Amino acid sequence: MTQKAFVRTEMLPEQDPPPTEAGIVGWIRENLFSGWLNTLLTLLAIGVIYYVLSGLLPWIFQSVWNAGSLDECREIMKATWGETHGHACWAVIKDRWLQLLYGFYPPYPVYPDANFGEAPVGHWLPAYFRPNLALVLLFAALAPVLFDRVPRKMLVFTAIYPFVMPWLMWGGSVWTPVGIAAGFAILFAVIRYGQVAMGFLLAVIVGVLAALLWWGLIMGYVTAGLDQIVPIAIPSVESREFGGFMLAILIGVVAIGLSLPIGIVLALGRRSDLLIIKSLSVGFIELIRGVPLITLLFVASVLLNYFMPPGTDFDIIMRVMIMVTVFASAYTAEVIRGGLAALPKGQYEGADSLGLDYWQAQRLIIMPQALKISIPGIVSTFIGVFKDTTLVSIIGLLDPIGLSQGIRANQEWNGIYWELFAFIALLFFVTCFGMSRYSMWLERKLQKGH
Repeated sequence: MTQKAFVRTEMLPEQDPPPTEAGIVGWIRENLFSGWLNTLLTLLAIGVIYYVLSGLLPWIFQSVWNAGSLDECREIMKATWGETHGHACWAVIKDRWLQLLYGFYPPYPVYPDANFGEAPVGHWLPAYFRPNLALVLLFAALAPVLFDRVPRKMLVFTAIYPFVMPWLMWGGSVWTPVGIAAGFAILFAVIRYGQVAMGFLLAVIVGVLAALLWWGLIMGYVTAGLDQIVPIAIPSVESREFGGFMLAILIGVVAIGLSLPIGIVLALGRRSDLLIIKSLSVGFIELIRGVPLITLLFVASVLLNYFMPPGTDFDIIMRVMIMVTVFASAYTAEVIRGGLAALPKGQYEGADSLGLDYWQAQRLIIMPQALKISIPGIVSTFIGVFKDTTLVSIIGLLDPIGLSQGIRANQEWNGIYWELFAFIALLFFVTCFGMSRYSMWLERKLQKGH
């Protein structure tokens, strides 16, 4: 009887996969033409993409960059491409891009008492040196917070930056930000060294009162005296000269930077067992979340002055920063509260079993995990807040949208529309896309096992 072998006794030589199943051809077959429905949808998508690009690419690349007005743009278009339509006039961006970025902020520092025709003080500096330096220092201050490979010693500069940035942007005596920083130093010193004797809550109250006493009554005399002894100052710039994308970044950075710690405190307060703290936190969050941001901006612009002492000059940009920060804090608090609620009860019990007190448990175990869970929601809130800074144009601040309206009202560029808003959209897209990419990178980095 003949026996048949069912097990191969030798290995077959390796062969290349079929050309239609590997490489770019295989990917296209699997993802774009795997069936009649996918084939139909792919062809429709190709048609839509072709239709959009056939109109968009000539508008971008067959455009005019050198012209002094919209009429001159149209004359150049007619001479170059005839009566065809769909050509952009990017000359308006070339003519006004500095205004869209910086508003009416002076390019060089100029003292108010300088005579007309004099060379501006510091004219040897690059144009817009102060806002550009503030932006570069912002990245340096954020680096140790955003990336763990940056030396931890840089956190000292991160703590100093909130006092350096306003001085660079608004100018004036250097002793004013130093005095403000001294108030915070008093606050933290009282909390750190007084909580042993007074308890944490009483130490916080005493520290806040001491800081308010310093800022309200003592700081003015001390900084005035120091300014007389060692006068160090840079030219002042009024808030009405701020504008453009610089103003959006300024409001957005301050609101994002302050709303995160305030949101953490509000989220903890909402979950507190103390009735007063919980009630105040819930009331604040629900009140702010129940009111549109534009209403808060109108309050900052018009109504807030009615609650200030007569003669008080409360800077409009500072008022807007406060309201945008308050708005962002309420939404951030709810996102973080969701992260806290998502943690299993065993994490709290584990912290108790280690003998950690409330703040140690929050700092070492609870809050890091809650913030990790909340990263997508937090970044989404920050992106929304940054885009909402365009609402300040409604209350008269000259952000990019407000400036675009002024440019369109100018006789030279009356009738221009898409080019201005495309440029503004590009600025916001680059910034928001960067925040989104960073959040995705951070999520991948914090994945378990990495």
